[in-house]
Amino acid sequence: MSEEPEVVTKGLQKIKKLFRKVGPGFITGAADDDPSGIATYSIAGAQFGYRLSWLSLFLLPMMIAIQEMCGRIGMVSGMGLAGTIKKFYSKKLLLLAVTLLIVANTINISADLGIMAASLEMLIGWPFLIWLVLVTLLTLVLEIFVSYKRYSTFLKFMGLSLLVYGLTMLITKQDWGEVARNTLIPHLNFNGVYLMTMVGFIGTTISPYLFFWQASEEVEEEIEDGQVKDFDKKPKVGRRQIAFLRRDTIVGMVFSNIVAFFIVLTAAATLHANGITDIETPYQAALALKPLAGNFAFFLFTFGIVGIGLQAVPILAGSVAYAVSEAFGFQEGLSKKLEQAKAFYFVIVLATIVGGIINLVGINPIRALYYTAIINGLISVPLIAIIIKLSDDARVVGNFKTSKINKIIARVTFVFVGTASILLIAGLVKQ
Repeated sequence: MSEEPEVVTKGLQKIKKLFRKVGPGFITGAADDDPSGIATYSIAGAQFGYRLSWLSLFLLPMMIAIQEMCGRIGMVSGMGLAGTIKKFYSKKLLLLAVTLLIVANTINISADLGIMAASLEMLIGWPFLIWLVLVTLLTLVLEIFVSYKRYSTFLKFMGLSLLVYGLTMLITKQDWGEVARNTLIPHLNFNGVYLMTMVGFIGTTISPYLFFWQASEEVEEEIEDGQVKDFDKKPKVGRRQIAFLRRDTIVGMVFSNIVAFFIVLTAAATLHANGITDIETPYQAALALKPLAGNFAFFLFTFGIVGIGLQAVPILAGSVAYAVSEAFGFQEGLSKKLEQAKAFYFVIVLATIVGGIINLVGINPIRALYYTAIINGLISVPLIAIIIKLSDDARVVGNFKTSKINKIIARVTFVFVGTASILLIAGLVKQ
């Protein structure tokens, strides 16, 4: 009996050691599967079955290339993405990008808070408004009053809540032949609904807030490790750190896309297979799972929404705060206390509260998310072009310029996201 506590202790030590090896890349990847992302992937699976599953594989190298570039810019320059754009590129372009980012992220925060509150109402039964207030306050308290070291660990832990979608997928019956065929062979269709769903999938997978977040978090990690004292202080970086950044980013993006793949498969095998194609929210998808896959699948699906929402909402608000602070020269950083970075935390509070209030004014969150996807597409195109230049600029990354293969993938991403955004806008204009 005396050996059991020792085994448990060793197990906990291994988990802590693993968490220490996980960096901003994993947190960024997990945050990509936020509640609004879960909504988009659920809608894709319900409407089109397995036919959009190819996007999870197709977008993976694009995500890895762009996010690795963003991490490299932050790690080597000691500045967030907004700070480097301000220093080396047009301030007008920066202000436009930041303004669009504020709009897109606030809408996204609104949708995430609303989805979390509705999911908790469905699970526990208290009124929606109570849950909306509670989840809004909880995310603010965690981000403002918890130390960066503990908060970073919390974000990693909540990212693991996405594993429930693997369990949900496994307890639903899958047609693995169809899964393989649709995943390995892209299915293109220029039907308006298909195109809108596809662009929504792309917009929620390759999102500008992730660009800003990862670059800034690499600097936060350096401050926490004592490599630099503050933002805009150039650290000493070696090849070992760049290699860790690359591995961490790959792990985070693979994790993100596998989870998206699981959600599409779950919705395809249960909802689409039973003729349930008209869903607007992930909690509608969870309710529909009850009679099709049982209470356990329903609980897992709903729990995942709440768990990842607690991670994603602070990241959405935080990425806005980093961008605004760097654009206007405010003190920034989650490693700072409230009194040291008042403007930074004020932006976090404002973005989160405004996002919560939007839920009370009758705006359709799913329709808002479609417009967010368009805004994300519009921001992404010039940002990707700038990220490619910054990650190949010796003034920013020194000797650690991005690889040729990553530059090629990033350019393909630029063309792909730009084309998809133009097609979606053209389709909306025709409506």
